[in-house]
Amino acid sequence: MPTGLMGTRVLSTLVAVFALLLAGCGGDDDSRSGGPVTLRFQSLAWQEESVEVNKELVEEWNATHPDVKVEYVQGSWDSVHDQLLTSFEGGEAPDIIHDASDDLADFAYGGYLADLTDLLPHRLKSGIPQHSWDTATFDGRIYGVPFLQEPRVLIANAKWLKEAGVRIPTPERPWSWAEFREITDRLSGDGKYGVAWPLKEPVSASLNLSLSAGGQLFHRGADGKVTVRFEAADEVMPRTVHDQVNADHSASPTTLGSGGSDTLPGFFGGRYAMVPLGFSYRQQIVQQAPKGFDWQVLPAPAGADGITQGVSPQTLSIAEDSPHRREAAEFIDFLLRPENMVRLALGDWMLPTGTQALKDPALHTSKDDWATGTALAAHLRSAPAQSVRGYPEWKDKVATPAFQEYYSGAIGLGELRERLEEDGNLVLARYQR
Repeated sequence: MPTGLMGTRVLSTLVAVFALLLAGCGGDDDSRSGGPVTLRFQSLAWQEESVEVNKELVEEWNATHPDVKVEYVQGSWDSVHDQLLTSFEGGEAPDIIHDASDDLADFAYGGYLADLTDLLPHRLKSGIPQHSWDTATFDGRIYGVPFLQEPRVLIANAKWLKEAGVRIPTPERPWSWAEFREITDRLSGDGKYGVAWPLKEPVSASLNLSLSAGGQLFHRGADGKVTVRFEAADEVMPRTVHDQVNADHSASPTTLGSGGSDTLPGFFGGRYAMVPLGFSYRQQIVQQAPKGFDWQVLPAPAGADGITQGVSPQTLSIAEDSPHRREAAEFIDFLLRPENMVRLALGDWMLPTGTQALKDPALHTSKDDWATGTALAAHLRSAPAQSVRGYPEWKDKVATPAFQEYYSGAIGLGELRERLEEDGNLVLARYQR
């Protein structure tokens, strides 16, 4: 070998080795030699109490971890999917990502989120039930830590129900869907309605409450591909709503296009006996209800599978491109210690996923009906759409308009089924080639 060529190769080798050494001193997970590590934590907390608790926990971490500083970044539920997609593609994603489990599938399969399976400590993994981990697990890998969950409940005018003499349901003895329909009919008349369904975003409520009747809608075949089948069990909840609105006139037709908060003035004003809402809406009711207004939390109706319902828990994930994944996992572990998970749950008026946190006495009080919600925790399961690639597009382009038209009476059950299945499977097929 010519001397000049040998020298060139030796020099090239030395340069390569030096480059590797520099890389090792730079963004590697295990190195803090360049000064304190800074982690960006994007939180979607929006209620005042919740934002305050999140910021307090960040401050507590920073006060005790001088080598790993966390920077709080405020995000928004309204735009988080598109914002994250843009930040992932632009290489600007936050290290720690607050999201919901039904938003993770495309990011997980797209390689944007770090596999947390071997990053999380045993304490955290064993402290959350498997059915909660299922909500953020794709292809056997964990891509998010589920930490807050919110059952759907009935918020009822307690005085109205008492005066009507109806049976008050409990988690141990809930109403069936048929009984619920009968009672709302009984409570209606003279311009008042037994129930107001706020279904501006109808898909999540329809799918998650359908689990009580055994509805699944999404079915994964032996080849791993998902298809939509709208079967008898999937009909129970949607048909109940449709008939309340269009046959019994026991449900207000004007609230179908409303969000949950939009129904509260009518609820307080005595126009609706009940409103199906997320458990966290109790905070708004406490803040906004007229003095002396008597309300209570009731479990959602039950079907063949009892009071089971689907949930999409709030999650914490780590960006695949984060150079400090180990430190990010340590911060998540701190944030979700049982006592801290309770603080986050109380701040958001939701339920924690952690087994130990759920035992906290603060979550079992009769005040604000915490105990009723906590009794539902064991019946919460992974929402049907959690692992379905293309679900956001299917929801927006197919399912939302189809359910809205069905609930309003514009189309029948047959056309709803046809659109969900035929149009829906065309959408999903593009994501499963």
